[in-house]
Amino acid sequence: MAFLKGQIRKALSGFYYIYAEGATFQTRARGNFRNRKITPLVGDEVMFESDNPTDGYLLEVFPRHNELVRPPVANVDQGVVVMSMIEPNFSYNLLDRFLVTLEDKEIAPILYLTKIDLLNGTEAVSVDEVKRVYGEIGYPVIAATKANDEEAVRALEQYFPERLTVFMGQSGAGKSTLLNKISPDLQLATDAISESLGRGKHTTRHVELLPLYDGLVADTPGFSSIDFLEMETTELPKQFPEFVEASSSCKFRECMHRKEPGCEVKSRVEAGTIAQTRYDNYLQFLLEIENRRPIYKKK
Repeated sequence: MAFLKGQIRKALSGFYYIYAEGATFQTRARGNFRNRKITPLVGDEVMFESDNPTDGYLLEVFPRHNELVRPPVANVDQGVVVMSMIEPNFSYNLLDRFLVTLEDKEIAPILYLTKIDLLNGTEAVSVDEVKRVYGEIGYPVIAATKANDEEAVRALEQYFPERLTVFMGQSGAGKSTLLNKISPDLQLATDAISESLGRGKHTTRHVELLPLYDGLVADTPGFSSIDFLEMETTELPKQFPEFVEASSSCKFRECMHRKEPGCEVKSRVEAGTIAQTRYDNYLQFLLEIENRRPIYKKK
């Protein structure tokens, strides 16, 4: 058998479909993977052996740069966080939760705002405010001004080349609809948002990486909530880029930006150069990690 290097593009029913040398090979994992407690993931770079595209064995999983649990994907480059401005209402808390998780995994975030055309101007949060807060941090913010905003979709597609992209965000915000717009071939099942539950649902059962715009996109809307922050308290401040930038001027080197004197982060919050919502969410996440139980409150 020939030994080849490739990337797992799909995992289904115990088979791993590996892309290598311009072709897709159907493989199975050797039994020792289970003994070694190794679970191959879509996105993994691997070594396998095969004589033909329908019969092969996965031999080795190379070290990962990162991995996500929902969806189960490895070596992700960027995450598109889809947030609705209304129905469901925009939540700073939920968005920051996604961003902290992405930063912790060293995944570059892109914000995509939807349902802007449904706003009437009386909402608590404006599009301009969201664009200002997160644009100043350095995150790309794309605002879809209508349901089928071709300009916004084109703006998003420019980030795809040479990168592995996953989607995530609020349930009911339009993740599946956006993926279908980007690639009509996906035909992801979508359901109308449930008014009684305030959330939507999807029926994606497995993850597959699809070549799109010279990159790869996971064909799943991904997760819609984050119930637990898997990090230590000392790691949390590092996931807020504006905190990292300010912390070099803090009096204490390991400042947690909570009760310490001479804290530059707190000074910038008071001055308005760091958003109060970001700081409030940071304090809540810090409490969550200390208590090790999920606390979710919409803002």
